Amino acid sequence: MMNSRERLLTALRRTGIPDRIPFEISWGAFTPLLMKTYREKTGSDLPPEEYFDFDTRFVLPGPTKLKTDFSKYFPELDADVSFDEWGVGSVPTLYEIPDYKYHPLERMEDASQIDAYAWPDLGEAYRYEDVPAKVKSYQKRGYAVCGEMYQTIFELAWLMRGMQTFLTDFYLEPEIAHAICGRITEIRISQARHFAHAGVDIIRLGDDVVTQQGRMMSAEIYREFIQPGVKRIVAAAKEVNPEVIVFMHCCGRVEDVIDDLIDAGIEVLNPIQPECNDLRRIKEKYGDRLSFWGGIGVQSVMPHGTPEDVRRAVRETAAILGADGGLLIAPAHILDPSVPWENVEAFIDAARRLHD
Repeated sequence: MMNSRERLLTALRRTGIPDRIPFEISWGAFTPLLMKTYREKTGSDLPPEEYFDFDTRFVLPGPTKLKTDFSKYFPELDADVSFDEWGVGSVPTLYEIPDYKYHPLERMEDASQIDAYAWPDLGEAYRYEDVPAKVKSYQKRGYAVCGEMYQTIFELAWLMRGMQTFLTDFYLEPEIAHAICGRITEIRISQARHFAHAGVDIIRLGDDVVTQQGRMMSAEIYREFIQPGVKRIVAAAKEVNPEVIVFMHCCGRVEDVIDDLIDAGIEVLNPIQPECNDLRRIKEKYGDRLSFWGGIGVQSVMPHGTPEDVRRAVRETAAILGADGGLLIAPAHILDPSVPWENVEAFIDAARRLHD
């Protein structure tokens, strides 16, 4: 019997058929209200990955020592605003997803102001001092370890600049767009190197560059502003450890950009939303070059199906995307209170039974 790390690496490297298809629930599994339900239903104080024994564990950089005052970039602020270390300000909502309404680069008018911004120190070595020991500890226990780098370039750029402003920058202020993407990319390259040195098995990148209808930007714009940075990040990680697996999260109808992702060096595609993608066609077209991670709808079967519907979706998705390996099965995104607890249990039960 394989341990979780052996199972996942066999599946994602497509070097054979694992003893069962690996699984997890994404992004720590649950939003806060569903996490409360998890605590009530299970009576456990363990994090979900430990209680349900997912095949993956994840590591993050340590906390920053910087104490940047981002309020100076805004003329006025809500009383309940909080900032992340990139300077993006959010306010809480009733729906558990923060409202990112403060964009620190929005009013900047030239690339020199972008360069002078108070960028975070996520690339500094001290942020990763504890990471190698955590990685080794998880691997010793038999788990595959992911280094997390979501909102890699595009999503972070528009959060810092504002969506409308950043999208128009591509055409009206390309120097600013290049400056923003360039500074983010340099930080991400350092992160990728640190994670690779720490021995992670997978580096998880993420940028939603499509909608559920298709491309959010032209192929030409993507290839000029975003793809070069992804290529450099992948290359930096592979230079340190050629065996590290690089994963890309991209919600939406992703088929139009898969060739660009493969060209950038991406090896695993997530989440392959079933509501807007033809899973069978994607597997047939790209299954010899990509592995897949996800596949279970969080807009359809997880919130709206019966437990038996969930079990059926798990079996059918596994048969399509993972019949010959190449799959970690998971919900397409974090689960929220619209998902009945019985459906969470049904997913876990069905995933554990996916023996080849």
